[in-house]
Amino acid sequence: MALFDLDMIKAVYARMQNRVDKARKVVGKPLTLTEKILYAHLFQGDATQAHERGKSYVDFAPDRVAMQDATAQMALLQFMQAGKSKVEVPSTVHCDHLILAESGADEDLKKSKDVNREVFDFLSSVSNKYGLGFWKPGAGIIHQVVLENYAFPGGMMIGTDSHTPNAGGLGMVAIGVGGADAVDVMTGMAWELKFPKLIGVKLTGKLDGWASAKDVILKVAGILTVKGGTGAIVEYFGEGADSLSCTGKGTICNMGAEIGATTSVFAYDEKMKAYLEATGRAEVAKLADANKEYLRPDNEVYENPEKYYDELIEINLSELEPHINGPFTPDLAWPLSKFAAAVKENNYPPVLEVGLIGSCTNSSYEDMTRAASVAKQAKEKNLKAKAEFTITPGSEMVRFTAERDGLLAIFDEIGGVVLANACGPCIGQWNRHTDDPNKANSIMTSFNRNFAKRNDGNAKTHAFVASPEIVTAFAIAGDLTFNPATDTLKNEKGEDVKLDGPMGIELPPKGFDVEDAGFQAPADNGQNVTINVASDSERLQLLEPFKPWNGEDLKDLNLLIKAKGKCTTDHISMAGPWLRYRGHLDNISNNLLIGAVNYFNEATNKVKNQLTGEYGEVPATARAYKAAGKQSIIVGDENYGEGSSREHAAMEPRHLSVIAVVVRSFARIHETNLKKQGALALTFANPADYDKIKEDDTFEILGLKEFAPEKPLTLRIKHADGSSDDALVNHTYNEAQIEWFKAGSALNLIREKNKA
Repeated sequence: MALFDLDMIKAVYARMQNRVDKARKVVGKPLTLTEKILYAHLFQGDATQAHERGKSYVDFAPDRVAMQDATAQMALLQFMQAGKSKVEVPSTVHCDHLILAESGADEDLKKSKDVNREVFDFLSSVSNKYGLGFWKPGAGIIHQVVLENYAFPGGMMIGTDSHTPNAGGLGMVAIGVGGADAVDVMTGMAWELKFPKLIGVKLTGKLDGWASAKDVILKVAGILTVKGGTGAIVEYFGEGADSLSCTGKGTICNMGAEIGATTSVFAYDEKMKAYLEATGRAEVAKLADANKEYLRPDNEVYENPEKYYDELIEINLSELEPHINGPFTPDLAWPLSKFAAAVKENNYPPVLEVGLIGSCTNSSYEDMTRAASVAKQAKEKNLKAKAEFTITPGSEMVRFTAERDGLLAIFDEIGGVVLANACGPCIGQWNRHTDDPNKANSIMTSFNRNFAKRNDGNAKTHAFVASPEIVTAFAIAGDLTFNPATDTLKNEKGEDVKLDGPMGIELPPKGFDVEDAGFQAPADNGQNVTINVASDSERLQLLEPFKPWNGEDLKDLNLLIKAKGKCTTDHISMAGPWLRYRGHLDNISNNLLIGAVNYFNEATNKVKNQLTGEYGEVPATARAYKAAGKQSIIVGDENYGEGSSREHAAMEPRHLSVIAVVVRSFARIHETNLKKQGALALTFANPADYDKIKEDDTFEILGLKEFAPEKPLTLRIKHADGSSDDALVNHTYNEAQIEWFKAGSALNLIREKNKA
């Protein structure tokens, strides 16, 4: 196995001690792990002031960038406009999102390489030209590959996927961002983040029986809800944290995205050391050992955590019960003992149709062994899976090792189907086998996200999230009212049999192995590498810069949609079949807000065209306004834009002449993405003003000539009867972000600076 970017890692550790010591003096108190890593990665170098949590905007210098194939297309199309010959920090592209799960690993991968050849060739050639590492289709899911090859304790990275925090399992501050943020870092510029608040989670005790690391985050999600972690980094500590495997820690950090957390992180310990050594990075482990006190919170933090965290949660792992979360939201947390009653009381479809394990959240070797131990019992006790059962390995290294050690054969023996090392069903890349694609039904996954339509496009699919071993047990039973910890099953001989708790192996006794990990190193000199984008391509389109602000207040703005209730990035820019257009802004804009619920008619993809008075699809209506030379606004509810980091949800409205999004509250990444694309991201100072918006309203946004940090703007709401209301709207723009708006986008500013 290759050891990547060792010189960069050595440089981080070489400066860490001095930077942390200086930061401790400046802050004037002991530091948490999160603070140590953040202050060690200030763009300016040494700390000169203490930053206020939740308020101070701070420039950082991440160590690396990672992009998956769906988001990398737009990120690299933007990078190509930036005027650079090579990326300034180590960066990688991972082909994991575009592989449709349909028949099985080999056939699905072969088909994907053919169907997506144009995109894969584009990403490969851009990576080759600009010095990025390229992981081919089949190499694995970005977050598992990063954990195996690139993550290191005390490092800082950004990734164009909301589950980038997975690397927190190896002690890294890893944050999901939009592609424009990645472009900033790849061009050598600072990356800006509001200094986060800190949520401490103290773990005591030790996991036992059916409980797993996944149950820690399932419980935390139930406590904090989908927005309870917004603006915060969650830091796990305590002897319970040290007892968890490195990949188990990764699972917890990965799904922290579902509580809105900026990221999650664990302190360096013996479990991380063992994982680094097992994955061919003993030299990194030695460096981490030498810097261990800087890779863990100060002792005073352990002794009195309530003094150092903005919020503190305590969980005793010895008492933790397995959880099953859902349906339709990842924070509806049911302890296993109460799940059967919940199924009956809420009339959830009790028959489990499909159990799916794997994904970026739970596809480690340990996960595979725990699930396989349950499947092995089923075979020995004459049980077969009653539900359809799929297995998604996280990487080729995990798959190859699991196959070598006989784990995949065990799944096969109870009717399991191994899918390609890719995202697949987790992101809707799944051609589900069903006789009625619209019926109410239940599935259970070990994934991270379970919004309506997320997995199979059916709003009536009740998706539940649990650990791989719990999913395996339920797939065997085929019944949501089954409790594997207490209940028996009738086997093929008519006997009542009970499943014992799972047994896991953290690291393969024979070591990891792989024949072809799927990595392509870039050319030493990319000047002669050509990148071809056909002018008539349906998949790829070179970008045109967005127009800068004209210096005037905004007038005569139309209402595109007033979205009601939950409006995630999946509602704004769906994944699934739309992934094929992620490199073509105009084509993918045809999915703009087609999943959002219109407040005025409770319908999706049906809004009033204010020019004609007729109702039509959201993208068509937006195009009509654009063709008429008019700009429009979107009005949204609470936590608008939660979910994926996809910047298409910000670029599409901008492309179709939406200039402002006004909501009750934003999810962090989406708000930043809107700012980067030169749109106005505004919140009602009085959330009740959302109710003032009527279907035929037009708008003005006033105060832009004096646009300044912490100075509200005014939204003038002009009603069809000639009356009007003024609503105060807040924003979180700082001086630099205001310049993005004026220039038309952050990228426009970068390009101008590189010209200079």
